[in-house]
Amino acid sequence: MEHFLHYLTLGYLLQGILFTLQITVYGLIGGTIIGVLLATMQLSRFRLLAGISRGYAVIFRGTPLILQLVFVYDALPYIGLKFSAVAAGAIALSLNEAPFISEIIRSGILSINRGQIVAGQALGMIPHVITRKIVFPQAIRTMIPAFGSESVSALKNSSLASFISVQELTLRSTQLASSTFDFFSIFIASGVMYLALTGIITALQLVFERFLDFDFKNNHKIKKIDAILTSLPARQKEKISDADMVSTEASDEILIDIKDLHKSYGKTPVLKGLNLRVKKGQIVALLGPSGSGKSTLLRCINGLDQYDGGSITIGGDLIGKTLAGTFLLEKEAARQRIKNKIGMVFQNFNLFQHINAIENVAMPLIWTYGETTPAAYQHAFGLLKRVGLENRYGALPGQMSGGQQQRVAIARTLATRPQLLLLDEPTSALDPELVGEVLEIIRDLAQVDGLTMIISTHQIRFAEQVADYCVFLDGGVVVEEGAAKVVINQPQNPRTQRFLSLMEQSK
Repeated sequence: MEHFLHYLTLGYLLQGILFTLQITVYGLIGGTIIGVLLATMQLSRFRLLAGISRGYAVIFRGTPLILQLVFVYDALPYIGLKFSAVAAGAIALSLNEAPFISEIIRSGILSINRGQIVAGQALGMIPHVITRKIVFPQAIRTMIPAFGSESVSALKNSSLASFISVQELTLRSTQLASSTFDFFSIFIASGVMYLALTGIITALQLVFERFLDFDFKNNHKIKKIDAILTSLPARQKEKISDADMVSTEASDEILIDIKDLHKSYGKTPVLKGLNLRVKKGQIVALLGPSGSGKSTLLRCINGLDQYDGGSITIGGDLIGKTLAGTFLLEKEAARQRIKNKIGMVFQNFNLFQHINAIENVAMPLIWTYGETTPAAYQHAFGLLKRVGLENRYGALPGQMSGGQQQRVAIARTLATRPQLLLLDEPTSALDPELVGEVLEIIRDLAQVDGLTMIISTHQIRFAEQVADYCVFLDGGVVVEEGAAKVVINQPQNPRTQRFLSLMEQSK
């Protein structure tokens, strides 16, 4: 025990720890930089870049670190690249760690539900805002445990640098044991030192996990939000001003004009020459069997999907394409959605999972529309009050029912003050007992706000009550259209009759 304690505090071994930490830290920093580049390349739409990234991973994951160390230290000098032992060790460890860190980053990004990204696009966010505000905060939370494990692995792998004469802890332990022949005490002391270092990494990992925990962060954010809301006069906090509502009384003015629209997914055609006109202030119910193209049509109208042929214009502006016929870049498409005031509510809610209800409504206004924090929270609270969720403003999406989440999603879309509201099967993901509360909100929007709305739904009686126009899709084309009550109660086309009959029977 006396020898063990002596070696545990021996300066010669402690100096070895410094070299070990040097190589580990440099290796992780370099590996992270290269790993980010590799992950970006692999997630790229360009196959060549993705192929290069995968090729790199095959080479450096498939060869031993010792071989890579020897190559950097002994082989590169033949072409004029000579490094010190520490530098060579750090470079080799960086190159070795990069593909593993790349996979950690890639898996973290892929773990984010695609629906949240689409929701960000629909709210007018440009790509780098979506990455910084939606993807990264959630992805980093899933990366931390894996990155902590990889850091421990890198620390242990740094001992292999002894093969190129880096005076790290393992090499110094070996040298000391060779001169004293006290192998047991020295290597036990060395092992304890490694355990202490890995223990520190584990402790840091737990701290980061705690700090990034959504519930932990939310508890602190609620206090700040309470302070903002408390500072607002009660009448401001609870009122939605007339400016927040876009009144567009029904008229004969054509807002949406769709001509000969074609859209295929791969070799499967979905829309086959669809034609449709929607008047300003009109409420259109979009009916049809699953696979008839309802969701695809809405996504094309919002510029979320590129269409293959035909045209879509909103207020005279061509959607999704330039006048020359080229597709818009996502950044340009985002600006177009803002300009044309297009809002969209999705069937799976697509709330941002890392922020609470009022933030889901307010933050897009701050990130994209440049509103001040107090103004955004004031507007958001008023909308949550309108949908009956003012008492749940601090709840995270995972703490709310499906019906509550959909009401938050509606409030979030209304916050952008749309002139056109697209609703894609807004109740299909809800339990039957929750459908009514969401339909009541939509009914209120139709009666009070006077928005132009296109609602894809299987709720036939709701469509009859709310919509003034009905469009029946089947096989990617408009089969029948007209006044909602007429189409629903007196359908003329056999396909419409059969569909409505089946829907009535399924009740």
